[in-house]
Order: sequence, then C-alpha cells, then structure tokens
Amino acid sequence: MAPPTEMSRRLTFLLAAAAGASIGNLYWAQPLLGFIAADLHAATATAGWLVTVTQLGYAVGVLLLVPLGDVLDRRRFVPVMLLASTAALLMCALAPTIEVLLLALGVLGVTTISGQILTPLAGDLAGDAHRGRIVGVVGSGTLTGILASRTISGLVADTAGWRVVYALAAVVALHFAVLLHRAIPPLAPRTRLPYPQLIASVGAVVTGERAARWTLALAATGFATFSLFWTALTFLLSGPPFRYPVAVIGLFGLAGLAGVLSGLHGGRLHDSGLSLPATGVAWMLALGAFVLAAFAGRSVVLVVVAIVMLDVALQTQALLNRARLFTLSQVARSRLNTALAVGNFIGAAVGSAAASILWSAGGWTAVTIAGAGLCCVALAVWALGRRGPLLTPRPGNIPVL
Repeated sequence: MAPPTEMSRRLTFLLAAAAGASIGNLYWAQPLLGFIAADLHAATATAGWLVTVTQLGYAVGVLLLVPLGDVLDRRRFVPVMLLASTAALLMCALAPTIEVLLLALGVLGVTTISGQILTPLAGDLAGDAHRGRIVGVVGSGTLTGILASRTISGLVADTAGWRVVYALAAVVALHFAVLLHRAIPPLAPRTRLPYPQLIASVGAVVTGERAARWTLALAATGFATFSLFWTALTFLLSGPPFRYPVAVIGLFGLAGLAGVLSGLHGGRLHDSGLSLPATGVAWMLALGAFVLAAFAGRSVVLVVVAIVMLDVALQTQALLNRARLFTLSQVARSRLNTALAVGNFIGAAVGSAAASILWSAGGWTAVTIAGAGLCCVALAVWALGRRGPLLTPRPGNIPVL
C-alpha cells in the first residue's frame, strides 16, 4: 500500500468531492418527481418509486460491491464503478418511459457506491495520527453532496429540464473517473478471499470485535434519529402555522451545512484521543436539540436553531463512529464500512417509518419525545460502553474468514 505521506491535501479534497458527487446521484430525482411524472405521462404514485428503487439499488450495491474494496486495486475499481455510473446516468437522461427510467435508476443505485469505497480508502492512505481528520474531510464531502444535490437538481431542472440533470451528472462522473485513476496511487489488495467468503466475512468482521458491534449500534441509532427528525420536519413545515411550499422547505436543509463544518473539525477530536468523550457530548447536544424542538412548533427561529444543533451533533458522532471503526482493522475497512452503511440504512428506514406513525398519533410533540428517547438510549449505550465495549484496541487485524 502507498505510504501515508501520499495522502496530500489535494488528494484528500479530490476524494471528498468525488464522494459527494457519487452520493448526490441518489437524490437528483427527489425534488423532480412531479416534473418527471408529467414529462413521461406517469402517475405521481408511480414516480414516487423512483427514489425508492434508487435507494434499494444502492443498498444492494453497498452489500455486494463495497466489500470488494478490500480485495481489489481501488485505483482501478473506483474508476470502473464511476464509468458504470456514467452509463446508468446516460440511461436515465435518455429514458423514453417511466419503466425504463425505473430500471436505469435501479442500476444507478447499484453502481453509485464510489463514496463508500473512497472513505475507507482515505482511512487506508492516512497515517494513524491524521486518520480522523482525513476521514472527516471525505465524510463531509459526502454530506455536502447529499445537501447540495437537491438544490442543484431543482435549479437545473427549472432552467433546462430534468434530463439535463442526469446528463450533467454523467459528465461529472466521467470526469472524476479520469481524475481518480490518475491520482490514486497503486494499491495492492489488503487480503485475498474468494467472493462468497468475502461477502460472508462482512459478518465475521463485526462479530469478531465487540467494539464494532457497539459502535454500529450507536451509528444506526444516530441515523434513525436523524431520519425521524427530518421526515417529521417536512410534516411540521408544510402544515399550520407555517404552511411553507416545498421549495421553501428544501431551503431548511441548508442549515445542515453546519454538520459539514463539524465534520471538517470533528476528526481532529478523534486524532487527539477524544473520540469517546466527544461522542457523549454530541449525544447530549442532540438531546438538547430535541428538547428545544419540542418548543419550536410555532417559531421558525427555534426550528432553525434545533436543526443546526441536531446536525452538528449527529454528523459529529457519525464521523467519530466511522473513525473508530477504521482503527479496528488494516485489512477489512471496506467490509467494516459495508456493515456501517447497511446498519445506517436500516436505521434511517426505521426512523422514517416511525416519523409517519408518530405524527399520526401525536404530531410534533410525539416526534420530539421519541427523538429525545432515542438520544437517551444512545447516551445509555455510550455510558455503558465508554470504559469497555466501545474502547478500540490498537490498530490491527480483527478476525476474518
């Protein structure tokens, strides 16, 4: 493997930008469902499946393709996946019917997993003393892609149509494929396993280290909390007393950029040996955000403050969770990242479903009480684990099949 000194500032930000562009492919359609349905003469309910199919494809790609980062040369693997995404994006741009677009978006979801490969790659290239900071920068690039994609998609579609969104995204993916092939140093595979054993060993790398299981539990709780809040926030802002249109509601996501900034600096806490204390502080801040949010049902100012507090808290703890996981193994970081992404995906799905149920049962009050309860559960896990199960051993190789 290339020495850590090859992880230059330029390469760090290139990985961050590429990761952000890749994850953004999952969200181009989200604000465009009405445009796409009208253009392809499809029912709105059918268009609603566009986002679902993309997310399901992404889950399949994470589970079946991301582990290959541990056994393949990522200098070749990442550009190949980006080229596959380029083809899928062009299929989206040219899709003549809603059925073809659904198929193309499913393929796009499976192939747009480069960000989940680049993050552990950054962890591999970074030295131990700077791994948290480097992973934080790349992780912040991913979050920026999620936040920016919806805004960019709406602006471009209003000006030039929804097909241009996917055509431009294809050009960007192709551009990053070329740049990353040139910039990533040659990397020998960290381990050699037949593909069936590789996939099976995702579970082994989790069961082989107690700190991984406890960290994954905290991470999934964080994503459930995040998804609970943001799903219910749409209900709050679209109803009385706010009654904001969809375009205005989307702007509230820009307050989440505070989470990006926390990711840029939060990695230094891990590098300084403060990962576990900072995780506890982050969850206490999240609990405070839900307490504040409970009183924000009629104040847009309090809503924005709660958003900033919650995003800083949850993005910081998410970064620290990933950085701690990457200290557990030098040969299984892609598989650990696979387990993390799958757990986060499940947590987010549970949070979204719970938001709808809680809103129907008790509105914003029920949502904020549930969110505060999740924060208390996470704080209990942190308090029990901070002196034992959450402590990570010095970097090494955890058991793999």
